[in-house]
Amino acid sequence: MSTLYERLGMAALHRLDPETAHDLALKALAAGLVPLPGLVSSPRLATSVAGLALANPVGLAAGFDKNARAIPQLARAGFGFVEVGAATPRPQPGNPKPRLFRLTEDRAVINRFGFNNEGMEAIAARLARDAAGAQVPVGLNLGANKDSTDRSGDYATVLKCVAPHVAFVTVNVSSPNTEKLRDLQGRAALTALLTRVMETRAGLAKPLPVFLKIAPDLTGEEIEEIAEVAIATGIDAIIATNTTLSRDGLKSAHKGEMGGLSGAPLFEKSTRVLARLSHALEGRLPLIGVGGVASADQAYEKLRAGASAVQIYSALVYGGLSLAAEVVRGLDTRLQREGLTAAQVSGTGRGDWL
Repeated sequence: MSTLYERLGMAALHRLDPETAHDLALKALAAGLVPLPGLVSSPRLATSVAGLALANPVGLAAGFDKNARAIPQLARAGFGFVEVGAATPRPQPGNPKPRLFRLTEDRAVINRFGFNNEGMEAIAARLARDAAGAQVPVGLNLGANKDSTDRSGDYATVLKCVAPHVAFVTVNVSSPNTEKLRDLQGRAALTALLTRVMETRAGLAKPLPVFLKIAPDLTGEEIEEIAEVAIATGIDAIIATNTTLSRDGLKSAHKGEMGGLSGAPLFEKSTRVLARLSHALEGRLPLIGVGGVASADQAYEKLRAGASAVQIYSALVYGGLSLAAEVVRGLDTRLQREGLTAAQVSGTGRGDWL
């Protein structure tokens, strides 16, 4: 449960512009001003994804710490793994502000950041300093510069730059905030992109798991194609899903803002995509479920739908960073009650979501 200190801090932050509030929260975290529970684990929670040993299956999604400024602290916040970024070859400011909106009535967020980050070299330097000593695996979300004429080349370039310092990388072709980026999810473009990334991976000094992050706004046919391409190119896991362009059922004043929607309204949509992808893959690749997870029961449901692990982010806007450990402990209690491990739950309820 969140402390009085955290609740007061959250109330103060919610009086500020969302992006300003997020930046202040991240600075406070990096400065050591936020109490942290440390690693949370048990024999029931311990699992693995693509060869990565996880103390628990609840990770932090990319976007919270775009520039890898608070890795040591995030690794002690209760997460089983942490993903930072996205990083692009060159620094870029992203889209004009305002570009982050709280939808409080919907427990949701809309962002149109556009891969704002300090560039791969600055981020790689922080990863080199902090990631190896972290208690949990730390990965990086790879992106392409907005004005790039060779986006596949951008992903390969960032991979080569950061590879010595991370436990995994994620090829992000699903952000809705970079023009035509989602076009890379089509069969031909995705095959070419992942082939190039995997060729780059083959030349690295150490093996490195490569994940793919996909959108929730996909047809059944597109999900089947992505599954086929993923198997054919030899990637190691798929993260399902990124934010959605859908605005169904929203109530908040900012519901009409352009950008990707995340948070509570995404849970069902993303979980159905996860289950369909799990069905298409038939266990040939592990999946990481993302989208709308704000409780232990929702994390458990993602596992049932086919995930080996889950990630959270937007729920932290409303529940605070202490939510991470709360979800992990609640999941452990549920697993104990069911007499199961996290690995044993994966996929057991997939049919409920198909």
